[in-house]
Amino acid sequence: MIKKYIFLVLLFPSIYFAQEEKYPVFDACKDVEVQSLKDCFYAQTKELFFAEFKTPAIANEEGFIGSANTIFAVTAEGEFKLIYVDTPFDEIRDEVKRAFKVFSKITPAWYNDHAIEMKFELPIKFPLTDDGDVFVDNTVLEIKKESLIDVVAKKRIADSTFLEHSSKLNIPFTHRSYVDYEFALHKAKGTHTASKPYSYDDIKPYYDLTKEKKKFLKPNKDTWLGKKVWNEHLVQVKKDDYWLTVDLLFDLQIGKDNSDVDYTFNNSRIINVNGEIGNNFSFSTTYAESQGRFAEYVNSFVTNNAANVRPQNSEGLVPGRGKTKGFKEDSHDYPVAEGYLAYTPNKYMQFQFGNGKNFIGDGYRSFILSDVSSPTTYLKMKLDIWKIQYTNIWMWNTEPSLSSVSDPNEHARKYVAAHYLSVNVTDKLNLGFFETAISAGENGIDAGFLNPLIFYRSLEFNRGEDSGNAIIGLTGKYKLNNNVSLYSQLVIDEFSVGNFSDMSDWKHKFAYQLGVKYFDAFKVDNLFLQLEYNRARPYTFAHKSPILNYGNYSQPLGHLWGANFWEAIAIARYKKDRWSGSAKIIVGKKGFDLEDQAISYGGDIYQSYNDRLSDTGIELAQGNAANIFIADVQANYLINPSTNTNLFAGLSYRNFSSDSDLTSYPSGSNVWFSVGVRADLFNWYFDF
Repeated sequence: MIKKYIFLVLLFPSIYFAQEEKYPVFDACKDVEVQSLKDCFYAQTKELFFAEFKTPAIANEEGFIGSANTIFAVTAEGEFKLIYVDTPFDEIRDEVKRAFKVFSKITPAWYNDHAIEMKFELPIKFPLTDDGDVFVDNTVLEIKKESLIDVVAKKRIADSTFLEHSSKLNIPFTHRSYVDYEFALHKAKGTHTASKPYSYDDIKPYYDLTKEKKKFLKPNKDTWLGKKVWNEHLVQVKKDDYWLTVDLLFDLQIGKDNSDVDYTFNNSRIINVNGEIGNNFSFSTTYAESQGRFAEYVNSFVTNNAANVRPQNSEGLVPGRGKTKGFKEDSHDYPVAEGYLAYTPNKYMQFQFGNGKNFIGDGYRSFILSDVSSPTTYLKMKLDIWKIQYTNIWMWNTEPSLSSVSDPNEHARKYVAAHYLSVNVTDKLNLGFFETAISAGENGIDAGFLNPLIFYRSLEFNRGEDSGNAIIGLTGKYKLNNNVSLYSQLVIDEFSVGNFSDMSDWKHKFAYQLGVKYFDAFKVDNLFLQLEYNRARPYTFAHKSPILNYGNYSQPLGHLWGANFWEAIAIARYKKDRWSGSAKIIVGKKGFDLEDQAISYGGDIYQSYNDRLSDTGIELAQGNAANIFIADVQANYLINPSTNTNLFAGLSYRNFSSDSDLTSYPSGSNVWFSVGVRADLFNWYFDF
């Protein structure tokens, strides 16, 4: 089918003239009145250009949605001269060049009785509808008027600064920054949004990241310090067959909560290295040396002395980061290292090996695989072909509260093999199928789990019923329209089919999620709204042998709250220029264990389910029930678009009320205010 493209085109001069000015004149415009020459020039330029311009095939194949902003000039000799085309596709750039070459010489612009060169901008928009035609946007496109010098300067800086945008590297995963990427993928056809992080190469056909970031560059910052603070990477090297960037980043926070502690703080110094060798190999490494003291309830979690949580030979566990040693009297010292090597043999497949985090899901939370626990060693294979995206992840996890059988000074290791199949059933409906297997032992991961196509549940059964653990799950996403999507998850740890009617049976171990996302809500650009509901039955993700639970480093691999809870979340995000803000409200109820009893009520996935309360009569949030309310607002100001460094301020309120006191989760209200500067590299969850 021949696709029709209708472009919203605005032409305007980048310099302004007095009353003596006269626009360039086509032969077809020679007989029009002087005051109409401008409109005639615009009309003729658009007519001739789009009569000649042919959309490159790659734009259709990739489902490209975006703009090719073009700056051209009519010289003093009356010739059309292309200055530059801002587009991620070389094919579009070449086609624009070709289209301008067929323009004949015209009468040039005049000013004060002599011919001059006059420059114009021609934005070409490519939005597609579901039936393949272009969506006609009748709203007025406002373009910021800035000098050509600034436009070209920003283009020059962007070309030499945003090297990663044309790479196969991962885009650092934060919920705040991924809203734009998800919206672009949501509007396009044939895309998959659940498996995260995305790579720059994944996003490139649908979202012009260079264009978005380029507008924040400051060409007037011409000192070395000014360039590094506002525009550039600290060190960047670019050769014909490789490039490299090195950054010294920070996460510096100071704050106060309503406890007796004088102040809270975090002091992270981060070395971040990224690069690419040839077209197939990419690499990234991040090392952070950190000290911190947090709000009272977070400090209570960090210093939790429970034997099944606290890492051995340490002084605590910082959520999402790792074990800590003491710093001064009441603070924590916690180093973190992440990195990976990626190999991309072709446009369909990528392999990654590294130490870090992965996320599968469309929600703020995920039961299938989330990024709430500490970084772990992993091998990932992702295949994207036709209507299918297939992700395999093999993880070598650590349980620091348990000792290795062979060496009591070494933490116990476990092995997780997971695969996720995402299928676009229609242009609106996506279904996903998930399966994971957990094993442990001194001999490493079973070679059978390295098979990317086998059904792990059958393999785990054949290995021996007690030799491992397996979990299956389903995901769904439905596109209501270009602005609204519905999403869901269902994870089944175990289910008693023979006792289906009795939902109080302890063997009914499952969790589910329901959510909705609203992009550009109520026709307000960059306003994002999200509602989500999560529910996990008691004993879900636990195992009779705690080493075989669905966890890593004393935290869940799924939802931050573990199991035996319900939770409702409302999130709003908005951005304007360099400013962005968010508000979040969480309401929930969770059942904890009673500290004076050796009984598992199903909320702690690191407790053996053999210690369960009973086989029947199981209820949600049973045990030491706690009502949880969390409200959080944040504001950010972007400093450097290359490193995603922001100034920020945040205010959170948390009320936790349990039936009986909990040492690691004290009851009461906490108000926490913090400000600082940080590079936006990862999600950090304190909403528990």
